[in-house]
Amino acid sequence: MTDTRYLAPQTLDEAVSAFAAAQGAARILAGGTDLLVQMRAGVATPGLIVDIKKIGEMTRITENADGSFTVGAAVSAASLEDHPRFGKVWPGVLEAVNLIGSKQVQGRASPGGNLCNGSPAGDSGHGCRRRGADHSGAEWPPANASGSLPGGPRQNKPRPR
Repeated sequence: MTDTRYLAPQTLDEAVSAFAAAQGAARILAGGTDLLVQMRAGVATPGLIVDIKKIGEMTRITENADGSFTVGAAVSAASLEDHPRFGKVWPGVLEAVNLIGSKQVQGRASPGGNLCNGSPAGDSGHGCRRRGADHSGAEWPPANASGSLPGGPRQNKPRPR
């Protein structure tokens, strides 16, 4: 049995440092709906869980001057639903995000995690791609999350740069 450590950093620098120091043994906890299921099934056995929900920029939704949105990796589907402008500007994306599980799951699940994990359901990806969303993951640099393209269930592939 693998011992798993848990870290809830307050800053992005702290999170990135801890993730890098784990040398591939860390997993990101944004919402947890995929990671916790994977751990329970024995598919994922991380040595370190880095919970990014206490990092301000990871839970922020920002409307940019050009009308686009920057959505932090740990923003829940419910938070997008509650945002006063997101659904008005990107209704198709919000509709896709609303396909992620039940209302209870949406309170935890993050569209960022849904995209980065290559969820077999892929609930949020199509609406985002249709809208021309950039999944660059600029706020979070791990290779599997940065600009990844779906290659199949749980098989995202980094976009060539």
